[in-house]
Amino acid sequence: MTTLADLRTPSLILDRGKLERNLKRMSARMRERGVSLRPHLKTAKSADVARLAVDGEAGGITVSTIAEAEYFADHGLRDITLAVGITPEKLDRITVLSDHGATITVITDDVTAARAIAAHHGEFKVLIEIDSGESRGGVSPDSAALIEIGKTLGPRLAGVLTHAGHSYEARGEAALKKVAEDERVAVTTAAQRLRDAGLQCDVVSLGSTPSMSHVEKLDGVTEARPGVYMFQDLFQAAIGSCTRDDIVVTVLASVIGCRPSKNQILIDAGAIAMSKDRSTATTDQDAGYGLVWDIDGNESLGALRVDQVFQEHGIVTSSAPLPFNKLAVGTKVRVAPNHSCLTAAAYDKYYVVDGGQEIVAEWERVNGW
Repeated sequence: MTTLADLRTPSLILDRGKLERNLKRMSARMRERGVSLRPHLKTAKSADVARLAVDGEAGGITVSTIAEAEYFADHGLRDITLAVGITPEKLDRITVLSDHGATITVITDDVTAARAIAAHHGEFKVLIEIDSGESRGGVSPDSAALIEIGKTLGPRLAGVLTHAGHSYEARGEAALKKVAEDERVAVTTAAQRLRDAGLQCDVVSLGSTPSMSHVEKLDGVTEARPGVYMFQDLFQAAIGSCTRDDIVVTVLASVIGCRPSKNQILIDAGAIAMSKDRSTATTDQDAGYGLVWDIDGNESLGALRVDQVFQEHGIVTSSAPLPFNKLAVGTKVRVAPNHSCLTAAAYDKYYVVDGGQEIVAEWERVNGW
């Protein structure tokens, strides 16, 4: 029997029981609101996670890279939305997937790209990306560009898509509910304008984890695409999308140095193992570069956090005296991440536990583009 104590560090640990609980919670929320769940796999990047996430759902998934699309199609998950704007030179690579039986949907917010898409020989559908307030990608729902792009795409047009990324900036339930409603109104307004112009608009797609965790109604929407809800993280806990007990993924690290005079320990998880994400610094629950828990994933060591990172080193401290008697060199700890998407990106597999220390499975991940 392999346990956490046997693993090299740093390693990425996934708690299957917590994962399944998170999946069921979001699935129930979307079902109650009458929309399909098309989970975003940009965080998990794992076929094993994806199979659990689509169990009982329509079966479609969302990805952020063509490498992810290729990987999931190879593993039998073939209804795929690539939710990052497509460029013309990538269309041939997408077409290989559709030629091998995958149903591929791409997105665009650009009329020049739409012309290239319309002229391409490949079999794929297209959603027009709508800006619902983040001001990252997408056209305004009331813009002339929306109709121009729709007409340019012609029969390839399948609908509209938006992502309320600015939900990550909202604080408090009322603010998050407003973002969720603004997101819904933006994408349904765009859909109706396309229909009024005589254009096809079957798919009305939205979703971020914060907005879908607080949304009240999804009238006019066909599908939701949250992603980080599967794993959660310290930032999601800080803004109220989950609790710390819902955090699925942690980094197993080893104590490699003790500094009692500085009230510090050193661990072998630094900027690469944890990422340099400091998103909780914008909340009232600043967790440094991650919170340090015991090997069981409990907060029995006190309020320890990674305050500073170097490439392969993390400096851990606390506002209270550290329990050095429990933190000798070689002791293994687990670090909860600020942003599970970026932390997980450094690893090629998950070591899966189910509430204990025994490794019950190893699940691969795909990385790259």
